[in-house]
This record gives sequence, structure tokens and C-alpha cells, in this order.
Amino acid sequence: MVATYFPGRGTLFEQTYLEGKAEGMAEGKAEGKAEGTVESILRVLEKRGVPITPDARQRIASETDLDTLTRWFDRSLTVATAQEIFSED
Repeated sequence: MVATYFPGRGTLFEQTYLEGKAEGMAEGKAEGKAEGTVESILRVLEKRGVPITPDARQRIASETDLDTLTRWFDRSLTVATAQEIFSED
């Protein structure tokens, strides 16, 4: 059997491809949001003059959970030290 590709025909190959593409796009968006939030946390701390230890910077930069990053961003607006961001975690 020779498989040909006709866009919009709803073949199993096309459906599988489109599902994979959609999953990849969703993962890419989530990664982009996480990276942007990491940058925002670090920038807020820097602009506020809060010292950031290398360990704290690494922990923030390596976090990928968007809920955790959002919580840390909110805390970055008021903390006195970078370590306070991680309290209650």
C-alpha cells in the first residue's frame, strides 16, 4: 500500500501528525512562559536591589513548574532576600 498525503483529508497519518504538532506547540508555549517568568523574577529582584546568591539563581532558573514560578514571582515583589522566595516550598 502506498500512502499519499492529502492535507485536509483526515487520514490517520495526518491526524497523528497534527496531534503531535499541537502537543509540541503546547509544550513550547509552556516552556516559553516558564522562561519568561524566570527572567521576570530575576529582573524584579535585581531592580529592587535584592541580592541573588548563585544557588538561588540556579534554583529559580531550573524551575519549570509554572504555578511555582508564578508564586515565586508574586513573592519577588516583596521579599527582602532571594531565599525568602522559597519559603513554604
